[in-house]
Amino acid sequence: MDPLLSSAERELQARARAFTDRVVRPRAAAIDAEGEYPWDIVKALTEAGFVGMTIPKAYGGQDRSFLDAVLVIEEMAKACTVTARIVVETNMGAISTVMAYGSEAQKRLAASLVLAGDKPAICITEPDAGSDAMAMTTRADRRGDKYVINGRKHWITGAGVSRLHLIFARVFDEQGADLGIGGFLAVRDEANKPNSGLRRVKREDTMGLRGMPEGELAFENLDVPADMVVMPPSGFRRGFADLMNAYNSQRVGAGTVAMGIAAGALDHALDWVKTREQFGRPIGEFQGLQWMLADMQVQLTASRLMLYTAARSRGPDGSAFPDPMLAAQAKIFAAEAAIRIVNDALQMFGARGYSRSLPLERMARDVRMFTIGGGTAQVLRTLVAAKMLGWKLPQGRDGYMPKPSMRDAAE
Repeated sequence: MDPLLSSAERELQARARAFTDRVVRPRAAAIDAEGEYPWDIVKALTEAGFVGMTIPKAYGGQDRSFLDAVLVIEEMAKACTVTARIVVETNMGAISTVMAYGSEAQKRLAASLVLAGDKPAICITEPDAGSDAMAMTTRADRRGDKYVINGRKHWITGAGVSRLHLIFARVFDEQGADLGIGGFLAVRDEANKPNSGLRRVKREDTMGLRGMPEGELAFENLDVPADMVVMPPSGFRRGFADLMNAYNSQRVGAGTVAMGIAAGALDHALDWVKTREQFGRPIGEFQGLQWMLADMQVQLTASRLMLYTAARSRGPDGSAFPDPMLAAQAKIFAAEAAIRIVNDALQMFGARGYSRSLPLERMARDVRMFTIGGGTAQVLRTLVAAKMLGWKLPQGRDGYMPKPSMRDAAE
């Protein structure tokens, strides 16, 4: 029994664990081998109420907390990373952004799609604008009562299967003036017609997470009604930072997936070292492996504590999203610890761990993504350092800002 959780939270956790054992675990290896999006799992998750949990009740959701979502994500990730990612994307990120900043019509549209099983896509990254999101070139030009979007986005999770898209683009008024970066809601035509204005042009052949498509999207004269602009109170010029707050929940979700993979790997390792015998005794009796297990457990516990704390937090601006400092630290630590834990678990199996007959090699491939996606570990360290110093730390060479002198600080 976890003393950090309420009885209701433990009940939800137990329900997610039972669902995972019954529905998810038997499908995990096939999802990876086939590389196809698991629509059957999506249907089961939807019927069980694990998608759209964080959507307010007024829009058909359960109004659950980010911590509730974290508890479910962890259990799913122990068996199947793709399933866990679906739970992340249907409870955090784009849907949270719309619920925080969208109009009534936008909230109802987004909620109806997600609660029916759609996994929204956040479209920020471009072929030449990854960590440097401000370098994006996708543009939205105002044309009367609509915006026309042109450009490309890359490494879009769910490309080709998601219907709801939150697209970030540079906004220009009818006179061609640059207004900043805004978010636009667009729904992909289910037929994915070549002339629909929004289409997938490439799917990446990824190392892991093979049932979750990552791909490149092309926007070619995509018409988006002006009432589908997701507009924070701060407007276009400063609103991009508000919209990016969604990544704080997304980062907590990604860190939780990594932590869940690590927890699943440790479970496998524990079972193995108790039963595998060498030199006339179970290998768990050897001190070298015992110390490895202890280190794995310490890292897992620390990851869980950091993620729970971040999930429960609120941003300093009073937003509904987790504190950015806590979210960044939790993702850095949990993702890097998970890689170490999974690798150590695989090591304990020896050659068997390297075989595809066991889930450890799949876990090793899947977990590697989480120090990259949603903010690399290096970029997040820069974010943490900037918060600590109270400085803006631009990445662009021409954006260097000298630190204030002691006299300036005193004045």
